[in-house]
Amino acid sequence: HSVPYQWGTLGILYNTEMVDAEDVKTWNVLWNEKYKGQVLMMNSIRDAMGIALKMQGYSMNSADYTQLRAAADLLIQQKQSGMVKAYGLDEFKDKMVAGEAALAVVYSGDAEYAIELNDKLAYSVPDEGSNVWVDCAVIPAAAKNKENAEKFINFMCSTAAGLKNCEETWYSTPLLSVREELGAEVVEDSFAYPDMA
Repeated sequence: HSVPYQWGTLGILYNTEMVDAEDVKTWNVLWNEKYKGQVLMMNSIRDAMGIALKMQGYSMNSADYTQLRAAADLLIQQKQSGMVKAYGLDEFKDKMVAGEAALAVVYSGDAEYAIELNDKLAYSVPDEGSNVWVDCAVIPAAAKNKENAEKFINFMCSTAAGLKNCEETWYSTPLLSVREELGAEVVEDSFAYPDMA
């Protein structure tokens, strides 16, 4: 069992003065020669392989060797061709705010943070699809302080703590009481709370 406390999407944060909005409707943009050396690629095997799988029309959860090999080869080709400026994770939001690259693979909360600081940035979840991730709290079966862990989880799921968590991290909340406090402007934001249809 686990208790979710925040969630989001994976997509592309891009500089609107350097990238055509039409290009970021597909993961192919991360291999587009037009942006060679201007791509910040996530250093996460799950996310990178998921992108390469979705780009080729496969499930992000594929266990098929041929599909996985094709995705790995695509990522190797991307690196060898010089498309990628850097591999990383959390630092990308600040690099994009500073204008250090044209495109970055980021989580939605990092995109929201960056867009707030630089109005030349925008976020796209490509048409091929992406993943919706959830951060959850769990208590190991062998936990020595189970009662305190339960109290901490309850605290993190309280309206006050959940609201503060959203405000600090920019990630979406699964807590309905927190969504009510955030207001329409936030919960109607299609990047923070996308239509799951």
